[in-house]
Amino acid sequence: MAGEDAFQYRDGELFCEEVPARRIAEQYSTPCYVYSARSFVTRYRRIRDAFAACDPLVCFSMKSCGNLSVLKLLAGAGSGFDVASGGELYKVLLAGADARKTVFAGVGKTSGEIEYALKQRIFMFNVESRAELACINDVASRLGERATVAIRVNPDVEPHTHEKIATGKAEAKFGIDIGQTEDLVADAADWAGTDIRGVHFHLGSLISSVEPYVAALAKIVGLIERLRSAGCNVDRLNIGGGFCVSYTGEEVTSAEEYAAAVQTYLEKSDCKVIIEPGRYIAGNSGLLLTRVIYRKETESGKRFAVCDAAMTDLIRPTLYGSFHRIWPVRSEAGLPEVVRPGKNPVGAASAEVVDVVGGVCETGDFLAKDRALPPLKEGELLAVFDAGAYGFAMSSNYNARPRAAEVLVEGGECRLVRRRETYEGLVRLEKEFL
Repeated sequence: MAGEDAFQYRDGELFCEEVPARRIAEQYSTPCYVYSARSFVTRYRRIRDAFAACDPLVCFSMKSCGNLSVLKLLAGAGSGFDVASGGELYKVLLAGADARKTVFAGVGKTSGEIEYALKQRIFMFNVESRAELACINDVASRLGERATVAIRVNPDVEPHTHEKIATGKAEAKFGIDIGQTEDLVADAADWAGTDIRGVHFHLGSLISSVEPYVAALAKIVGLIERLRSAGCNVDRLNIGGGFCVSYTGEEVTSAEEYAAAVQTYLEKSDCKVIIEPGRYIAGNSGLLLTRVIYRKETESGKRFAVCDAAMTDLIRPTLYGSFHRIWPVRSEAGLPEVVRPGKNPVGAASAEVVDVVGGVCETGDFLAKDRALPPLKEGELLAVFDAGAYGFAMSSNYNARPRAAEVLVEGGECRLVRRRETYEGLVRLEKEFL
């Protein structure tokens, strides 16, 4: 497996750090998300250290994995946070985060969320439109405050990623065109409630090469120079996140390679640098445990492994066509070093091709299609790897399915950090109205 992997097979058994995955499943049942504390902290430190030459403020993008215990762990390691709603801000503060190291992003901030954030003394807002900047100005003026903001610029750069997670192209809803940014900054120069101090961009997610960042920064640094010449005191540059992780076990662009590629531009900007990694820290730091409930085979020979996890637990394969390695928790040979889409890592003689599916009433409910796996038995425990980012965070109660438990492993200890939802919990907010 690529990178700092806390999930390893030992004598045919999968371990998370020093804890057998089978023991976790027996103790907390399935489906169950399992996180490695060591991996979260290691990957946070690695990206911080990769960009150390510019002394960055690293703000973990909590939309990727918002468990309170994980947030507390990262806050303790020194991380700041990138939030995209009032609810996310509430959670990071509850977890012990420093509001002065928290950045508020998102295209649809309400006036209530803006007021809440100002009262909590957050570090700054990333502003996505003229209307939003005007709203922030109005709220801040009413409170007798002055909000620190960065203008999110849409640099119109092709990030070469899935269309649903590409955010820096001209047709995306995110950010403001460069020309409009200059006009807006000029118009807002004397607004009493806002202090424009930064420029922000975010190109998308799962960006596998350095070129899009280089292309964007070539435009952004020129913009910063023009804004300064026009009298705007820009001293903060937020380059977003989107750094790639491996879902196959193959090596991908490293944090050090991203940092080296953009270092000249960061130095030239003469700004405090902010980065917002989410998937890079969380993606390889968690997995989903699930159990095969039934096997099914059609007359045509199509095979299904029906599991207790479904699209309600991990929607990425359905939503994005995403690939996750899936493997039995007990495997004498362990997990193959690399597992690629459409390839047979098992060997023709011993593999079977199955769809790994859940019990949701949708044809699109699957974790893997036409996947070559060792023959699976009913009751078999499976691990869905690299599910720490946008796994539990995007889960739902569709079909009135209770959401999974979450477990955090630290060395030889594991502990529950979110209870499995109950049927009673599903109706708690409705029951009183019957």
